[in-house]
Amino acid sequence: MLKNPTPKDIGLLASAAVTLLAASTLALFYFSIGRIPVWLSISLAVAFIFIVTYFITSYYLKIYIYRKIKVIYKIIRRQKMTPKEKGIDLDMSRPLLDDVAQEVEAWADVQQKELDKYRSWAEYRRRFVGDISHELKTPIFNIQGFIHTLLDGALEDPQVNRPYLERAAKNLDRLTTIVEDLEAISKYESGELVLDMQAFDLRKLAEEVFEDLEFKAARKNIKLEFKEGLGSSCRVRADRESIRHVLMNLVSNSIKYGNINGRTKIGYYDMDRQVLIEVADNGIGIPADKLKHVFDRFYRVDESRSRDQGGSGLGLAIVKHIVEAHHQTITVRSTPNLGSTFGFTLEKA
Repeated sequence: MLKNPTPKDIGLLASAAVTLLAASTLALFYFSIGRIPVWLSISLAVAFIFIVTYFITSYYLKIYIYRKIKVIYKIIRRQKMTPKEKGIDLDMSRPLLDDVAQEVEAWADVQQKELDKYRSWAEYRRRFVGDISHELKTPIFNIQGFIHTLLDGALEDPQVNRPYLERAAKNLDRLTTIVEDLEAISKYESGELVLDMQAFDLRKLAEEVFEDLEFKAARKNIKLEFKEGLGSSCRVRADRESIRHVLMNLVSNSIKYGNINGRTKIGYYDMDRQVLIEVADNGIGIPADKLKHVFDRFYRVDESRSRDQGGSGLGLAIVKHIVEAHHQTITVRSTPNLGSTFGFTLEKA
């Protein structure tokens, strides 16, 4: 018996078996004439040939074709079958070729989606590593330059040593911020950070954020205030410290990119089961073509100004992860030279 027969080999074997069967039947028919009626002899010969031909054809199909298809079929279905199903043989009465065709098509679709996802991850990782390298390179090179300059003799110069040390310390602070933000975003993405859900007063939390950023706003004479007509309290259910991080980042950005003598306002609005929180400013705004990228890692609307202002470039990406970890959404609308408004929802307490 051939181990890996071709369709031609299978045809030859099946033809030989059927020919041998027909010859044997004809011989039997010849010798039976005169002993039994002709009609009975022909009927028996036809029935015998039909039955034996059926079993011969089924045998070759099962041995040479279905055995190969069965392996492919089980491999494709392996991930979807239960342990009990894996021990069951294939049903020969079903249109197996049609089933396999459907399974192969579905399997191919799944594999293509997985491949596209892996390619997307690979591209994401490549960009992410490149972005991290780019972000870390600037403060590291600055620190290296300041320290080597001091070691080469400037350390004894009172007009140079302190300013250079202050600049090196500033770049170290930036490095620390980048590392801390990378750690935070890693925890949110991996699901390691467990939210401490509790009911609290959102207005009180916003007042605390205003107090923390009061001196930063005062440098540009920016007013921090609530929108008119709001209630004295607004209770929500969320992780208080995470939402503090969200408000700190949004208000800090509004100050950073705000105009001198400008303003930043926080508003909150009842939306049945949710509360909409908005942080609005009248700052430089964001161009329409860049709005869709503001929550991307390391994305900066104005590269030079952003780096002068400090920060890791991960703030809004972390904000988005925090809001989504609460199963809520965050949006932004902005007009250049008029200002920006960031809005996100939280569950009402």
